[in-house]
Amino acid sequence: MKVDFKKTLDAYSARHNIFRTLVVPPLTYLMLDGHGDPNTAPEYAEAIGALYPVAYAVKFASKNDLERDYVVPPLEALWWAENMTSFTTERDKSEWNWTAMIMVPDWIDRPMFEAAVATAASKSNSDASSRVRLETLDEGLCVQTLHIGSYDDETPVLDELHHRYIPSSGLTMTGRHHEIYLSDPRRVEPAKLRTILRQPVAHSAESASL
Repeated sequence: MKVDFKKTLDAYSARHNIFRTLVVPPLTYLMLDGHGDPNTAPEYAEAIGALYPVAYAVKFASKNDLERDYVVPPLEALWWAENMTSFTTERDKSEWNWTAMIMVPDWIDRPMFEAAVATAASKSNSDASSRVRLETLDEGLCVQTLHIGSYDDETPVLDELHHRYIPSSGLTMTGRHHEIYLSDPRRVEPAKLRTILRQPVAHSAESASL
């Protein structure tokens, strides 16, 4: 039976305009780093173009060699900047750093990953595939919500999350802003895009002492 992690993992569950606190387990990803506006930076498009061939090579190896099939999970990304207001009030995408990611099952080992990278690289004129890495991300305690709409319309939601909900809940931000793209922007109009917005957090020292 083909596994669909969007349906089996609680980490892929979110409701529109509802902030939910959850513990995200350690998950393993294909990752590729970069910098700059994702709408204009060539390396962002190059990263996406490198991740998917590796992801599908891993999937088919799992299906053929292990008889364990699954749906390739959605594209995800970590975002951060020296000045985090570039995500909210200033909205300066040129300052953004990012890690583009696609999750892989925990039964995928390093030899399978390396073979998938070699397969993808052999079919590409770019060296980006060879820069894809396999890494486990342990985010732990997080707050997340489902945003429906264009990516540029995330600003009010992030402002509410960062400056009101998290502080009022006795939490502080820890890890990097995380987005999970449940919709394909090539096929879905901006107003209907579905994106999970996630922020790793920790209990603040003041709330922890109560």
